[in-house]
Amino acid sequence: MFHQADLFDAMGAEQNIASESLNLPALIERIADFSPRPRYTFMVLNLIAKAAGGNSGSAGPYVIADDQSRIPLRDWLCDSLVPMAKRDARRLIIVDEVTASLAEQNALPDDAEEAARMIDHEVRTRVRRSGRCNVSRAVSDLVRAGLVRRHYQGYRVDHHNRGAQREAVYTITEAAACALGSQRA
Repeated sequence: MFHQADLFDAMGAEQNIASESLNLPALIERIADFSPRPRYTFMVLNLIAKAAGGNSGSAGPYVIADDQSRIPLRDWLCDSLVPMAKRDARRLIIVDEVTASLAEQNALPDDAEEAARMIDHEVRTRVRRSGRCNVSRAVSDLVRAGLVRRHYQGYRVDHHNRGAQREAVYTITEAAACALGSQRA
């Protein structure tokens, strides 16, 4: 089901924000108006701004990781936010579930360090899978707030819809970049 009204609301928000000057408190208030999880959404916006750097405010579809590999932007955002969930009760439950599952399958190696790496890898995979959804929700809130524009790039044709091996590209608006102190050229 297509909600045309949402499209116009997002476009209206972007036009309104383009004409106003935002400072950091106003930016945070704007995020709080559009997001049920404003702290998380603010962290996502900050990371997008960091990934975009000075290159026209766009981040993606790939980001160069610390090990110089190219990873999809949403995966990089998820990986960057993983430390926030280290002590989260849900993450501890996932660790227990993965450990029990691997032990039940007799897939855990005898070496404790190797077993810990295997468990960590599987937990990271599961956390990344759910994290991609969380990042997408936060970006949708930022789009509705008029702080970010989103499109998809990849196989064959750039398009505003995902699919067909396309990856997300997020462009931070000039007003948001100025409020964060990362004015673009």
